[in-house]
Amino acid sequence: QVQPVESGGGLAQAGGSLRLSCAASRRTYANFDMGWFRRAPGKEREFVAGIAWNGASTSYAASVEGRFTISRDNAKATVYLQMNSLKPEDTAVYYCKAVHWNNYERPVGDDWGQGTQVTVSS
Repeated sequence: QVQPVESGGGLAQAGGSLRLSCAASRRTYANFDMGWFRRAPGKEREFVAGIAWNGASTSYAASVEGRFTISRDNAKATVYLQMNSLKPEDTAVYYCKAVHWNNYERPVGDDWGQGTQVTVSS
C-alpha cells in the first residue's frame, strides 16, 4: 500500500499557525476515513484528528480541540490539518494515515510515511 505524503511542516512561534497537507493515492484515499497522528521526541505516537471519508464527521484529541481543524478535498485526494494557536507542546513529527471507520484513533496497517516536522518555539 502506498503511504500518503505529508507536507507543510516547519518552524512557527507560539500562537502562530501552520497548515499541513497529506496527498494520498486515490486507491488509498477513496472511501477511507483519514486521520492525523503525531510523535513528539521521546513519546509514543498519538492521535490528533480524524475525518470521515465524506467529511461528514470529525474527531479531535482533547489537546488540540478548538485549535486544529481537519478537512479534506476528495477531488484532490488531499487531507489538511489547519493548526492555529500553536503551543510548544505541539512540536512533533506529524503523519497522516487511513483509519478505521469505527475508531479514528486506530490506524489501518503498520506502515507509516515520512511525516512532516512541526517545531513551535516559545
